[in-house]
Amino acid sequence: MKFKGKSVSVTEDLIRRRAEHNECEIFSLEEVSLHQQDIERIEHLDRWCKELRILYLQNNLIPRIENVGRLKKLEYLNLALNNIEVIENLEGCESLQKLDLTVNFVGRLSSVESLRHNIHLRELFLVGNPCTQFEGYRQFVVAALPQLKSLDGTEISRSERIRASQGLEEARRRVAEQEQEYLRRRAEEKEEARRKEAGVEEEKKERKPGFDGRWYTDINNTAPESEKNKENQELNENPKNPEEDEEQREREFWHTPCSFTPESRLEAHRHLEEKRRAKEKGKEKKPKAPRTLITADGRVLNINEPKLDFCLTEDEENNTIILDLEVYRHMDTSLIDVDVQPSYARVSVKGKIFQVVLPAEVKPDSSTAQRSQTTGHLLLTMPRAEGEIKVTKTVPRPPRVRQNRRSGGLSEDDQRTLRYLNLSTRSRSEHHGHFCSTTSSRNLSVPH
Repeated sequence: MKFKGKSVSVTEDLIRRRAEHNECEIFSLEEVSLHQQDIERIEHLDRWCKELRILYLQNNLIPRIENVGRLKKLEYLNLALNNIEVIENLEGCESLQKLDLTVNFVGRLSSVESLRHNIHLRELFLVGNPCTQFEGYRQFVVAALPQLKSLDGTEISRSERIRASQGLEEARRRVAEQEQEYLRRRAEEKEEARRKEAGVEEEKKERKPGFDGRWYTDINNTAPESEKNKENQELNENPKNPEEDEEQREREFWHTPCSFTPESRLEAHRHLEEKRRAKEKGKEKKPKAPRTLITADGRVLNINEPKLDFCLTEDEENNTIILDLEVYRHMDTSLIDVDVQPSYARVSVKGKIFQVVLPAEVKPDSSTAQRSQTTGHLLLTMPRAEGEIKVTKTVPRPPRVRQNRRSGGLSEDDQRTLRYLNLSTRSRSEHHGHFCSTTSSRNLSVPH
């Protein structure tokens, strides 16, 4: 049974990308990890990477062990979580010591005897395969492979090996019977999967997509006029929502019971791939709206996309404005771009914009940007523009105090008023010129 879709092959480019630890050289490569790449066939590795000692191919869609026979130095082969049904084509791997076939579909337990030629094989993992449910499974494998030291993570003792070898013929007979029954069921599963795939293809041919994304019946399929009128009336009364139909199909796909087979695993993979491609296509159709940094009427907005803490301070003594931006400590300075304008400062951090409106006009040409080597913070020092009028908060003039001619001093009400005004003036002067926040045209180079 074949499912339509883009298959992933083992290419030279793929191997080079996974060989960065070997300076991208593949001919001298001793270890490579090709897991979770949706690979559907093992190829080229035995010709391009003959020095391989460790090969990771787990969690792919590989249905067959092939094209590894020339890897004479291969010691560890990991093929867990694939679609393998038969153990084969490993006789040429003379140095093989460990083979992992966890969670595959190996049902032909007798194929394990092909590993007799791998005299250095010490560890074998078959957990999660149908053959492990056979009666006498462990006894048969232990007896068939006398070189094994461990099976499914459990050490093989000397006494267990002796008992297994004594009953090997009986175990072989029982395994053969169970194997034949399993192969019969697999043939039925394959036929059922083939019929299901044919039905899906036929259904797609009978339906054609309309301009609004819905599916309509082929106009060549004529039906009685009364049935057409009835269908049209039902559609008018209960119009279908494409999104609801899609959700319904999604629920049916994942909640319909099915056997766990190589075909069903491949079908689920294809389904997820189609959903992913449709989602990417939808993103392409709907481009991101450009972000607004300055409104149409020229108003500059305060923006904090990277969500960084910052502190904006006015230094009255040096007549400067200081922005302390808490950039991530270990971020490379090359990912930071600074732009200071007379009325605002903009910092790009890994493409995310931080922009703040300044409380006074500054000199972009005289501004500096420094990066702390200990905290990683970015410090912008921006001198105020010449002739900039400093804004200070005015304190209301105290009312004229009348003296008590009789006592020669101030009245009690006048004394209370004067004390209040003195305290207010002191408080304002202490807190003047600071603006901090926690998470709320000149380009400068940032020194490391």
